[in-house]
Amino acid sequence: MISLCSPLQARLPTALALGSFDGLHAGHRSVIKTITSNTTAVPTVVSFWPHPREVLYGESKLRLYLPSEKALLLEHLGVKQLVLVPFDLSLASLSADEFFHEILIKNLQAKQISVGANFRFGKNREGDSDKLIELGEKANIKVRVLEIIEDNQGRMSSSRIREALKDGDIKLTNSLLGRAYSFGGKVVPGKGIGRKLGWPTANLEIDGSKLLPGQGVYAVMTRASDEKSFSPAIMNLGPQPTINPHAPSATEVHVLNKQVNLKGKDLIVEPVERIRTQKKFTTLKDLSNQIELDARKAISILTQR
Repeated sequence: MISLCSPLQARLPTALALGSFDGLHAGHRSVIKTITSNTTAVPTVVSFWPHPREVLYGESKLRLYLPSEKALLLEHLGVKQLVLVPFDLSLASLSADEFFHEILIKNLQAKQISVGANFRFGKNREGDSDKLIELGEKANIKVRVLEIIEDNQGRMSSSRIREALKDGDIKLTNSLLGRAYSFGGKVVPGKGIGRKLGWPTANLEIDGSKLLPGQGVYAVMTRASDEKSFSPAIMNLGPQPTINPHAPSATEVHVLNKQVNLKGKDLIVEPVERIRTQKKFTTLKDLSNQIELDARKAISILTQR
């Protein structure tokens, strides 16, 4: 995997694509593409961590891609390193000029900079793409500003992808991403209720910064991280209204038509389609019968892919 590092660890000089690039959608890829052919500086994506709104306004900003996931995708795009700039109140207080000279020039030795047209930087977001071009010209640094890509539904954005994912619309999510959405987690012990019902599940512990689909029952493809091939499965994402309506949200995966021991392993999940929303059943028998129907529906969906 490509280097994932702080500014002090970065290989220098750099050709920078600067931005959050959370979804790595077509618009993000167009910005990144402009730096990957640079032969005199290291093609580098630069992002902030944590998200500025988390620091400035206390908002929780879940990510479509965690840094390690993003690094893996960037490698395939020709990027050589992902630099995460620690965002804190001190950095937030830098003016646009100070940010340009301290971070981009002094720390990262930027020789080329590419951003999207909506990029903002500096205290109170005072700097825009025109300001960046102006500063670049004074420092004899090439600055590229890429226009926002649009489709027939509007501007391509990570916000649209997040909304589709929260709605459980996996088909739209994947279309906007340009790839299959996925997430991973470590299999941890559960209460064993699924096994008693005849539907043993792998209970996943997932990074709290990862954005997951909306609650419901899904047809998914899954594999252990030490395996190469995916297996069909069903997933319940959310609380357990029949068993314990007060329990916290959980992610449970049952591999279909296959007995596997996933204890302690890392599991990768690719949701394919939401089968239904969650529902409270009168008895555990009713719940088991519904899971049987869900499993049949999942097999139908997954075999037609």
